[in-house]
Amino acid sequence: MKKIALVTGAEGFIGSHMVKFLQARGWNVIGSYLQGDAASFPRLPNLRFTQCDLRNGQRVTQILAEYQPTHLFHFGAQSLPTVSWSDPVTTFESNIMGSLHLFEAVRHMKRLPVVVSACSSAEYGHVPAWAIPVTEEQPLQPLHPYGISKVCLDLLAREYFLDYSIPAVNVRLFNTTGPGKTNDAPSDFVRQLIRIKKGLQPPVIEVGNLQPRRAFLDVSDTVRGFYLAATKGKRGEAYNLCAARTYQISELLHNAIRLSGVQAEIRPVPRLMRPSDERIIFGSTRKIRRETGWRPLNSIEQTLGSMLEYWNGAM
Repeated sequence: MKKIALVTGAEGFIGSHMVKFLQARGWNVIGSYLQGDAASFPRLPNLRFTQCDLRNGQRVTQILAEYQPTHLFHFGAQSLPTVSWSDPVTTFESNIMGSLHLFEAVRHMKRLPVVVSACSSAEYGHVPAWAIPVTEEQPLQPLHPYGISKVCLDLLAREYFLDYSIPAVNVRLFNTTGPGKTNDAPSDFVRQLIRIKKGLQPPVIEVGNLQPRRAFLDVSDTVRGFYLAATKGKRGEAYNLCAARTYQISELLHNAIRLSGVQAEIRPVPRLMRPSDERIIFGSTRKIRRETGWRPLNSIEQTLGSMLEYWNGAM
C-alpha cells in the first residue's frame, strides 16, 4: 500500500523537516498549514500543501476525506510556553480543540490512519532530582498552559486509541533544535553571533538564565524518531524523545561562540527571563530505543555548526 502522510503544522520548524524527510523516502506527503503563502513552500515530487485551521472541524474532516492518509503526523499547535502565559485561550483553542477536531474526524474514516502526536516534555513539569532522567511513568504536572494543553493531547490520543481503536502513538518531545529554529537558546545565540559577525549588531550577546541544563536534540534525529514511532512504535503508547546528554545553557553559549570565531560580551537581560524555569529537563529514551531501534546520531557541535551555516546564509 502506498504510504500517504498528512503533516499538520507543515509550516513550522519540525513539521517542515518532517515533510522533507518523508518526501525523500518516497511517501506521498500533504502538508497542512495555518498561515503562509503556498507559493513559498518547496516544490517537490509527491508533495503538496493545503491550508487548514485545525479549529475548523469541518475543514479538517474535508481534508482527511480528500486525501485519505495512511499516517498522520500531528505538529499543528501554538508551541511556545511564553506565548501560552500571555494568551492561554488561543493556546487551548489551537492545541486542545484543534486536536479534538482531528481525532473526531479520524474516527469516522473507513481506514484509520496511524496518528503520531507531538506531545511534550513540558507535560512533566518540575521533576525531582531522583527521577531524572524522567521516564514515561512520571506523573504529568505541567507548569504552564502550553504544558497543560499537551497533557490534554496526550490523554485525547490515548482515549481515542482505547475507545475507537485509532492506532495512536504519542511522542513526548524534549528540547529540539537545528537549522531554521527560532525562539530557543541555541538559535538565539547563533543568530546573534551571525549578526555580530556581519556587523548587524554590536558585539554583545543578550541572554536569559544560563544556569538550567537542557538536552537539545538535532531536528534530523527528531524527525527520524517520529518516523520510527509511526512505523515501529506500539499503538496506544507514549515515548520520550530526547538527546543523550544535557548541557548547561552557558556551555551551549560558549560552544556556539567558539565555533563561530566571534568575540562578544555576554549580557543578561530581564526580558529574557521566564516566570519559572525547570532546573534540568532530561528524558530517558530507553523505551523508544528498545522498541523502535532509534538513537540520536548528531553531536551538539554538529547541530550548532549546521545552525551557524544556515543563519550565515539566511541573513
